[in-house]
Amino acid sequence: MFKFIFTLLIALQSFGSFATQDKKLPIEVFAGLKDFSQVKLSPNGKNLAFVRNHQGTLILMVKNLETGVTTPIINSNNHTVFFDWYNWANDDVLLLGARYIKYQFGGVKYTSTLMYAYNFKNDKGLKLAFKANTVRDEIQPQYSDRIVSFLPEKENKILVQGDFKIANTPAVYELDLTTLRKTQIQRPRSNVVTWFADRQGKVRIAKKMDDTQFTYDYFDENKQSWETLFDYEVFSKQSISILGFDKDSNFLYITALHEGRDALFKLNLTTKARELIYSNSKYDFDGSIFYSQQTGEVAGFTDSHLDDGIKYWDKDLDKLHRSLRVSLPKDEYKLDIVSTSKDQQKYILYISSDKTSGSYLFGDRVKKQVSAIADVYPQIDASVYRGKKRISYKARDGLKIEGYLTLPVEYKEGDKLPTIIFPHGGPMARDYANFDYWTALLAYNGYAVLQPNFRGSSGYGHDFLMQSIQGFGLAMQDDLQDGANWLIDQGIAQADSICIGGASYGGYAALMAVIKHPETFKCAASFAGVSDLQYLVSKARHFTNKNIVRKQFGTDDDLLEANSPVNFAKKITRPILLVHGTDDSVVPVYHSREMQDELDDEAKDVTYIELEDGDHYLSYQEHRVKTLQAFLDFFDKHLKKNK
Repeated sequence: MFKFIFTLLIALQSFGSFATQDKKLPIEVFAGLKDFSQVKLSPNGKNLAFVRNHQGTLILMVKNLETGVTTPIINSNNHTVFFDWYNWANDDVLLLGARYIKYQFGGVKYTSTLMYAYNFKNDKGLKLAFKANTVRDEIQPQYSDRIVSFLPEKENKILVQGDFKIANTPAVYELDLTTLRKTQIQRPRSNVVTWFADRQGKVRIAKKMDDTQFTYDYFDENKQSWETLFDYEVFSKQSISILGFDKDSNFLYITALHEGRDALFKLNLTTKARELIYSNSKYDFDGSIFYSQQTGEVAGFTDSHLDDGIKYWDKDLDKLHRSLRVSLPKDEYKLDIVSTSKDQQKYILYISSDKTSGSYLFGDRVKKQVSAIADVYPQIDASVYRGKKRISYKARDGLKIEGYLTLPVEYKEGDKLPTIIFPHGGPMARDYANFDYWTALLAYNGYAVLQPNFRGSSGYGHDFLMQSIQGFGLAMQDDLQDGANWLIDQGIAQADSICIGGASYGGYAALMAVIKHPETFKCAASFAGVSDLQYLVSKARHFTNKNIVRKQFGTDDDLLEANSPVNFAKKITRPILLVHGTDDSVVPVYHSREMQDELDDEAKDVTYIELEDGDHYLSYQEHRVKTLQAFLDFFDKHLKKNK
């Protein structure tokens, strides 16, 4: 059975290698949406659902594994309506979430979601699943796709939260998937923003947000009353994240700090005692728990620093994983069982490596067969992408900064390359070793690309993370120049051929880089970058998290002004590229429009591209291709001497 896996994997990737030997790959190979993604089995294992990209249109399809018939369910080009997720509710019903950009008075844009259902049994097409009853004077919630529980004991019902009566104060409803009628089972409570149910489908925890204070209330079934479980200030060391209940509803899995870093704990809800399950002395726990389809028990947990990024507790899944694992070179490939039938006899494998974008395979334990499904990006393999190398360097104050370096396939030691520093967004996020289209494209076109996990990034402990609080433009900005200087010292970067680019916070950092360190960076490219911190803080007043934003950025106008790129157009001496979507609800297009106006007023070298109806995530393939082409052309113009 398993000896065929490695052969299948090579077969999946060989077409891309063969196809790319004779000519240069077009930009669409890298910048396109995933060719194949989100592969999931129905509980009975008879149907395989997946998302297929057809020339930029995402199509959710279901293949009957017995008849071979494939049924398209929905398609979206991710332009004005964005297809976000789907899941099997039972053998007959698929649920899926769609995202929309909406407007409120004053021109403020915000995200809204809806949930749809497709029932194979009645075959009446896609229907809005969770909707307001106008007869009862209900209003449609901003977010209508927040599932609280799939109710393992009730095959045809789920729990969903929605604020149909009072905005931002959701109740919990039991939704009948046959009739699509909802019944309130938990009334709304003041300040509650999220509800959690145990594995038996009982609503047990309420997450409350009051200004910058978060509280988790717990319903004690023995006392039949609510009590406070956790209470903490945002960004504090007491912060908690709930991952889910154990099958035994007296236990809860959470993440909390352990020796300064996030760790996985199991909490006894009766005694309040915490059992440390997993921690890493160097990095934060960054994973989640998952459940066995067969038993309903917690089957294990994920974490990026584990072998294969996963730990199985379920004996049956662990046995399957270990038997599959022996068929692959451990140091080269990671293997994850991403979906199984309820009896765990059929399963979907996801296999990836540092040099590939990943492949899906289908396994049948009864037939003892494993067969190839598809690659995520079929034309990208080791012949065009060598993967990322984890590196570290010392910042000017001695702090250790990690990052990932991507080099062209043809790079040889001693070569000096034109270089791009590419900081991530967030900034409370981080980069990993996994494939991403930005760096793969730039390295394929001859650039060294460094992605620094600068101070303020997640993953390196609470103190490291908190340096992003009111830290825009300060030491976290200097970390980027220190990374560029390290590449020069290593003999990799050409000192006179370094630019910087990024998206969201990365776009902000790119703009600030040519203001603070023009001697290092020859140009800056920003997609959806923040340019005006004062405007950002001011606009937060329209949203419920306004005081969290004020705490994150501060309210000192002088400091906000001093660290806003829009105020330094006169000082900028390097070429600038700005790209922004008009429907960006995260960083409004105002930021790039104002930045362009200020640069134009000073007769600076600026190129501005506006993406009509574009969002913050380049979800629309045409926008993604256009943006990456603009970045590549911009860097080529300013860094490659033969251009």
